[in-house]
Amino acid sequence: MDRIEGLCLFFCCIVLGILSDRVEGLGVNWGTQAFHKLPPNTVVQMLKDNGIQKVKLFDADESTLSAFAGTNIEVMVAIPNGDLAAMIDYKRAKRWVEKNVTRYNFNGGVNIKYVAVGNEPFLKSYNGTFENYTLPALKNIQNALNEAKVGDTIKATVPLNADVYQSPENNPVPSAGRFRPDIADLMTQMVQFLSQNNAPFTVNIYPFLSLYGSTGFPFDYAFFDGGATPVDDNGIKYTNVFDANFDTLVSALKAAGFGNIPIIVGEVGWPTDGDINANINNAVRFYRGLLPRIASNTGTPLRPGYIEMYLFGLLDEDAKTVAPGNFERHWGIFRYDGQPKFPMDLTGQNRDVYLVAAKNVKYLENRWCMFNPNANDLSKLGDNINFACTFADCTPLGYGSSCNGLDANGNASYAFNVYFQTQNQNLQACDFQGLAKLTMQNISTANCNFTIQIASSGLRSSAPVYFSLLALVTYLFF
Repeated sequence: MDRIEGLCLFFCCIVLGILSDRVEGLGVNWGTQAFHKLPPNTVVQMLKDNGIQKVKLFDADESTLSAFAGTNIEVMVAIPNGDLAAMIDYKRAKRWVEKNVTRYNFNGGVNIKYVAVGNEPFLKSYNGTFENYTLPALKNIQNALNEAKVGDTIKATVPLNADVYQSPENNPVPSAGRFRPDIADLMTQMVQFLSQNNAPFTVNIYPFLSLYGSTGFPFDYAFFDGGATPVDDNGIKYTNVFDANFDTLVSALKAAGFGNIPIIVGEVGWPTDGDINANINNAVRFYRGLLPRIASNTGTPLRPGYIEMYLFGLLDEDAKTVAPGNFERHWGIFRYDGQPKFPMDLTGQNRDVYLVAAKNVKYLENRWCMFNPNANDLSKLGDNINFACTFADCTPLGYGSSCNGLDANGNASYAFNVYFQTQNQNLQACDFQGLAKLTMQNISTANCNFTIQIASSGLRSSAPVYFSLLALVTYLFF
């Protein structure tokens, strides 16, 4: 018995040692734009099982925040861009803080550390929509935190896209970094306020997007393993775009007079589907370069040392907009159901280990919807596929994606099944004017997974089947 107890103690020490060896500055983004969501308690347990101690959210949903109670996981809550205009009224900002921050601030409550005021509100594609609201909202939220006597420990910040700064075309090096001319004054005012309140500057940096957005971008420069030709900036050698991008920001902040303000990387990651460069192999390569750097506090040439970073993202989100690209739904280090996608060592030691999966996940029945090979009238097959993909996620069928190799029948089956699963396997959602049929046989291929959706109490299907069928009739015949 003593030997058994000794072995148990030994293995417990190993487990605790692994969990305590997680990277100090590492967090994750948890987005919830999915048709079927994992229960918040399931996700929070998964975070705990993997030793993840920092989480960045995109809202302040009560059920989500309640799941963090008593865990001591650091949380960044968020005000969506659509609510920024309301926050320029101080009374409303104060009520928001009372409802979404201070009510959780008690012993055994939620460890809220930051409030994200908007999300990339100065994106060029927004055409200035949020420029008049963001800074007043930031000030009101921080002042409300200060008034509530929590401003010393809870800071307001604005997660910004890396397009708020740049280097001139005639001198494209990090040391020449400056804030974008059209918002330079606004950015300086914002940084000044952040500095006055000892709050961090938050930026989202995506090497994948640098690669995606430029056909001439050197592929290896998106990674950390030294395969790219370095960029020489007055003797400093930049071997990857992350360091170059980050130090361009450091230079812009220094030029504005705030070179020492803390910087948080609010989002960084690599997608695994939806584009020819969005795949498991590239994601593994990216994270195997990134995680050891975070663990060793390597920093960058202009800002060596500790950098707080949040991986993007935790789970795939099949209901996100694909306006940026089809990859947008596939950033998760876990699949939609909380299953890890690839080996990933959060200690930064690059061991060939997998993350701990979500536990006790409940799935719908093992049945799929497929193309009916005996269908007679194929004249409306294209319209039915388009309909299915309008209300469900067909991005894996795109060029260079995981299911791109399917034949025509396979494409139809994929579209029909993903819609069927999105509609909670309602039998009426597997007809498509006689073009589809139900099967109990898994029709997945070696490279293409035909999913079975999770059973979730937080279902957010695209529309009830009745209205979807009504829309189908309208779509096809009017």
